[in-house]
Amino acid sequence: MEESLLQFQGISKSYGSKKALRDVTFDIGAGKIVGLLGTNGSGKTTLMKIAAGLIRPSQGTASVAGIPVGLSTKAIVSFMPDRPLTESWMKVSDALEFSRDFYADFDEAKARKMLDFMNLSTRDRISSLSKGMNERLQLTLALSRNAKLYLLDEPIGGVDPVARTKILDAIVEFYSEDSSMLISTHLVRDIERIFDEVIFIRDGQVVMQDEVENIRIKHGKSVDDMFKEVFAE
Repeated sequence: MEESLLQFQGISKSYGSKKALRDVTFDIGAGKIVGLLGTNGSGKTTLMKIAAGLIRPSQGTASVAGIPVGLSTKAIVSFMPDRPLTESWMKVSDALEFSRDFYADFDEAKARKMLDFMNLSTRDRISSLSKGMNERLQLTLALSRNAKLYLLDEPIGGVDPVARTKILDAIVEFYSEDSSMLISTHLVRDIERIFDEVIFIRDGQVVMQDEVENIRIKHGKSVDDMFKEVFAE
C-alpha cells in the first residue's frame, strides 16, 4: 500500500449554522499533484486550512504522513494562502529573510534559483510588484521549503495568462517528487495539465476523486469538461 501523505476521515466543519464541510473523507498518496476543484464557496479554503493546521474541524480527523494535524505537522506542511503573507514595506530580500528565520526547512539556494526562473530580483519592492509578480513571489516562498506536503490555495486566481503559465511551469520545474501537492482552483482548464489526480468538492462534500488518466479513458473527457458536467446546476 502506498504511503498516505494526507488523510481526511469524516471531517465536518461548521461556522455557526453554516456547514462549510460535510463528512469529507479522502486520501492522497506520496508523489502526487492533486487538484482540489470546486466553485467559489464550495469549501476548498476551509479544507486547506484544516490540512495546514490553521483551523480545527468540528468533527473527524486529519493526518499528514500518519501524524495527526497539529503543531508537529506544521513543520512538514507548506501552505500558500489565497492572500499574500508578505508585508508591503518589504523588499523581496526581506521576504526571503523572514522565511529563513521562520522555517527551519527553508532552502535559500532553491529560493534564489526560483526567483531567477520567475524573473524576480531580491531588490524588488513588494509594493511595486504586479498581482502576477506577487503570486510568483508567494509561490517561490511556499515551494522553497523542503516540506512533505504543499498546499496552494488558488495560486493562479486573478492573474493574467502569462503569469499563469509561468506559475504552472514553476510548479512542474521545482516540485519535489517525494512530496505531494494539493492545489485548489476553479480555473480548471488552465491548470489540469499538471494534475495526477483530482478531487471535486461541492457544497462542502467530496463528490468525486479520480486519477486524471481515468477520467480521460473512462469518460472520454478532459477534467474541465467533467468539472462543467458535475457543477452544472
